[in-house]
Amino acid sequence: MRSDPGGAVAEEPEDPIQRCFDASYRRLVGQLYAVCGDLTEAEEVVAEAFARAVASRRTFERVERPEAWLRTVAVNVARTRRRRSAIAERLGRRPGPEVRRDADLSDDRLALVAALRTLPVAQRESLALHYLADLPVAEVAETLGVAVGTVKARLSRGRIALAAALATDPLVHGGSRD
Repeated sequence: MRSDPGGAVAEEPEDPIQRCFDASYRRLVGQLYAVCGDLTEAEEVVAEAFARAVASRRTFERVERPEAWLRTVAVNVARTRRRRSAIAERLGRRPGPEVRRDADLSDDRLALVAALRTLPVAQRESLALHYLADLPVAEVAETLGVAVGTVKARLSRGRIALAAALATDPLVHGGSRD
């Protein structure tokens, strides 16, 4: 049992997927926002990961680290969507994603995500998962399906590129985006 903000006692959900959703959804969306560079996209890929957990309930319930499983699925969904979007853009079917301003996000967070969007996808994913999701290098490697050394190289190159991107951002230098 747990107390809600009003002091009433609420029952813990018996469904393990619901418990995981309650505990992890916002954190996963925050992590995937940095990976995707778009809040709506992050919400959608995390929702898709949970939908896949429901569809594969038996598998999901046996997973040792459910949040890591969901994060990996969400990253893979984001990669697939990004590839499909790139193909569609090359075929002239739709414009690229538009970054939306969310009132809950600080200017610093928006500047960081904008700078991350300028990086190659592999560097952005590695940086976001290591520094924003606070995953150890080995878990980033596992999530992305690459070697630990590859993640270390991406982090090193990504830090340099991110520093350069942030140095050119007007918000970092006291300017305005308006």
